[in-house]
Amino acid sequence: MIQCRRFINEDARAVSELVRTTLKETNIKDYSQEYIEDQVRQMDENFFIERAQFTNCYVFVDENTKDIIGTGSIGPYWGSENESSLFTIFVSPAYQEKGVGKRIMETLESDEYFIRASRIEIPASITALNFYLNMGYGFKDDVGEVDEEGLYRLEKFN
Repeated sequence: MIQCRRFINEDARAVSELVRTTLKETNIKDYSQEYIEDQVRQMDENFFIERAQFTNCYVFVDENTKDIIGTGSIGPYWGSENESSLFTIFVSPAYQEKGVGKRIMETLESDEYFIRASRIEIPASITALNFYLNMGYGFKDDVGEVDEEGLYRLEKFN
């Protein structure tokens, strides 16, 4: 069984490690080593503690091992009251393609920030693009190419 709960600051180290592992094992297929190392540097423990101050951040825990195996956040889009953004959605490589990503999305899409929003945006990695397209997100402004951050900008209207 997988338990979902809100992120607490004590989760920061485990979440940072989860993200590092996922970037290095999964996203490396689509990005350069330099890009991955830059992302790993940015997403340290403090990054997640700070992000949790302005988003609703969730962790997904394997009840058998007590390990954090997934994470995702949702918050206002640049302070907007009627637009929201999804952030830092990651699933441990060992749990990918087992429904954890879908569970994360279902949790985020039932969050207050999603419900109140008329538009939800997500910066999507090359690695996760097809997953988000299958979840009903489409290219923002019909731009189907990565931006200067190496991400696709996707959106869904509520």
